[in-house]
Amino acid sequence: MSRPDPAMPPGGDDPVFAEPWQAHAFAMVVALHERGLFTWAEWATALSAERARGDADPHGQDYYAHWLAALERLLADKDVAGAPEVIALAEAWQRAAHATPHGKPIELDNDPLRG
Repeated sequence: MSRPDPAMPPGGDDPVFAEPWQAHAFAMVVALHERGLFTWAEWATALSAERARGDADPHGQDYYAHWLAALERLLADKDVAGAPEVIALAEAWQRAAHATPHGKPIELDNDPLRG
């Protein structure tokens, strides 16, 4: 009987992201950090603040929702994009997704309200 690899955490074969949007949120944080928008210490503080709000699922099922909220807060704090801009862009993506034929890539230009 083989022993589990001690370097791998339990469940190491499980997917890291339950939904594609979680991977996208993760990638955005990494890319924005690499571009110098915030330090890892700033990110850790923002994410910790979101997780400490008291409504966090003790099993971490909402971890990436907090991840996304921390990113949105940092974008607002850094005057990159405030809540109205983030909401408007999210709504545009939703409209674009609904207007995109199945099997085609979703592009913001597919938003029927985009001029």
